[in-house]
Amino acid sequence: QVQLVESGGGLVQAGGSLRLSCVASGRTFSGYPMGWFRQAPGKEREFVAAISSSGASTYYEDSVKGRFTISRDNAKNTVYLQMNSLKPEDTAVWYCARLRGASMNPAVTSWGQGTQVTVSS
Repeated sequence: QVQLVESGGGLVQAGGSLRLSCVASGRTFSGYPMGWFRQAPGKEREFVAAISSSGASTYYEDSVKGRFTISRDNAKNTVYLQMNSLKPEDTAVWYCARLRGASMNPAVTSWGQGTQVTVSS
């Protein structure tokens, strides 16, 4: 069973930045597309960003395009989400996920435990 552990969440003012990290267990990280999702209170979990196994291809939900950057370091078994120009609408529990493929509508095979991001106005 793959284990995904997120970190980097916290409280930040609108316009500020955070970097989320997700460390994956196992020795096959480089073979998996990865992604980030968010779930705000009372709302369904929502796709935000995805990255191919090599890092060559990335995909973003429109509301974060130009503000967030997904990246990965396969040598460290880690995927990142650099979050700039944060908005109160970004307040949510953020989840790292292993994907079947990197796309705008990815299927998830594994979830992390989530990390809280709160953006104050």
